Amino acid sequence: MPAYVIAHLREAAPHAEIAAYMERITATFEPHGGRFLVHATQHEVLEGGWPGHVVMIGFPGLAEARAWWDSPAYREIAPLRSRHIEGDIILVDGVPEGYDPAGTARAIRAELPED
Repeated sequence: MPAYVIAHLREAAPHAEIAAYMERITATFEPHGGRFLVHATQHEVLEGGWPGHVVMIGFPGLAEARAWWDSPAYREIAPLRSRHIEGDIILVDGVPEGYDPAGTARAIRAELPED
């Protein structure tokens, strides 16, 4: 099942270390089957607020995503970003092919008190 690393990164002033990070990041996740799904693209806020940018990297599964995050190659460059850009980063499991949210709704209904 696919997994995703999603980052909500705040605006940052241009810096040489950020450029170096961006030049090197792809080489750190490609060996783990990762690829950019969203990067440096415009977004439209439909509800709430979302200052900054969205980055999303897809992986074949959670194991590959964690292996990338923990890899020496990524750990080496991560400070180039984190020293200059504030943000939130999550790892999330995808849903299987054919996922239907009605099954989740049935589970919720089963836990509701009877009227």
